[in-house]
Amino acid sequence: MSTSKVIIVTGASQGIGAETVKAFLERGHRVVATSRSIAPSDDPNLVSVPGDIGEPDTARRVVETAVERFGRVDTLVNNAGIFIARSFTQYSAQDYDAVTNVNLKGFFHITQLAIEQMQKNGSGHIVSITTTLADQANHNVPSVLASLTKGGINAATKSLAIEYAKAGIRANAVSPGIIKSPMHAPETHATLAGLHPVGRMGEMSDIVEAILYLDSAPFVTGEILHVDGGQSAGH
Repeated sequence: MSTSKVIIVTGASQGIGAETVKAFLERGHRVVATSRSIAPSDDPNLVSVPGDIGEPDTARRVVETAVERFGRVDTLVNNAGIFIARSFTQYSAQDYDAVTNVNLKGFFHITQLAIEQMQKNGSGHIVSITTTLADQANHNVPSVLASLTKGGINAATKSLAIEYAKAGIRANAVSPGIIKSPMHAPETHATLAGLHPVGRMGEMSDIVEAILYLDSAPFVTGEILHVDGGQSAGH
């Protein structure tokens, strides 16, 4: 029996998303990858679908592509996210719209459609990337919009886990600290490392390994897995 799964990854063109796509392909899975600026693929096990994940049409095209090309949806990795660090009163209406469009709408539409497919198979897994700032606010990093949206996804993850437990569908989240990725300029790394009790930033591989673990852990659901160098434990 084949253990190959069909995985959808959002925010897949760079950083953690791109590394997640690569890791699942290396393990023999088939992947549908989406982001605004994703390049076409000539790998038979990888299909890319460009689009704004906050748009319901993009979510529909991604899920339809997975079913048309590979026949099913086994795992959805909700990785797409944007972060705007501003003092709360300095956030504009445009900031609010931008963050909620990607972080909330981007989660909502595609997760609904993916779960509909998973219900047909009697199994599936949703894993969402959130932020440890939702649990442990930090005076160095103003982050109300991140906490509002990604904290909401942490709570929604637990709700989904319970609602769909008997349907064979699991829901988990990975809650990162600050990760070395294209989002952070190299000159900021020393300062950002100091925000973690372990004294360093995380690597993208730390998050990818957490996603792979959760995807292969059938008894784990409703878990918010902190991969944050001790930040959620305190300072």
